[in-house]
Amino acid sequence: MTSLLRLLTGQLKAAPRAVSRETIAVVLANGQTVEVLRVRDPRARRIKLSVDERGPRLTLPMRASEIAGQRFVIQHGDWLLAQIASAGSDAPELQAHVTARLPLRGREVPLRWQSARYLRLQLDEHEDALLIAAPEAVNPKALRRALRDFYEGQARADVGRWLPKYLPGLPRAPSRLRYRVMSSQWGSLAPDGALSLDLSLVLAPPAAFEYVLVHELCHLIHADHSRAFWREVELRCPHWRDQREYFRASGRALKAGLRRLIADDR
Repeated sequence: MTSLLRLLTGQLKAAPRAVSRETIAVVLANGQTVEVLRVRDPRARRIKLSVDERGPRLTLPMRASEIAGQRFVIQHGDWLLAQIASAGSDAPELQAHVTARLPLRGREVPLRWQSARYLRLQLDEHEDALLIAAPEAVNPKALRRALRDFYEGQARADVGRWLPKYLPGLPRAPSRLRYRVMSSQWGSLAPDGALSLDLSLVLAPPAAFEYVLVHELCHLIHADHSRAFWREVELRCPHWRDQREYFRASGRALKAGLRRLIADDR
């Protein structure tokens, strides 16, 4: 009856508010200023502070005041600085004809720059170096995009070598493979069998990358993380615990390093 009355009188239900985002500067108790992405989300039920490779994020419910949010950040200042430090990366930004090394497969690969009319990246396995031919005034966005494409090509080559040995033991093959820049996950398997992998995995040691692939492939057998699932993982990757510890210790820096190099949007 109430819905009919609203329809007849024109008093329709208000549309839900959209999520809003803005970057603010918060002065902590020790005097240090930290930039925080403040997100006001109608779905949020409480104030939440989190940190990932993109930086600090403060989530506020619609009714929470801005002052309450700032106080929350200040109260958790010590924790925030510790998380920022652990999420950081020493990887420099990509500079044409300047950057000397780039991360790839758990190590730093030397770069050899060449002046050329067109941009081209090629891995020289004989000289153990990455050759980058580029104009002297190459567009920075084009260079970062080319590096992203290069990393994706290397990731596809690695998975192409590993995947055939696991397919015979699976009920079906993944429907498709995608490589994305993920915030927190390393991989995911959609209900339709589409497999997504974090692009920064190509920067990790190959054994760590292969473990993530195995993990997601085993979800084709068991969709959960039951004991039966982990038995399937261990059958294919006996040292999976070591790889999981690697990501716990170095995962944030790995993701942050990729973002600095390809300048992925926040």
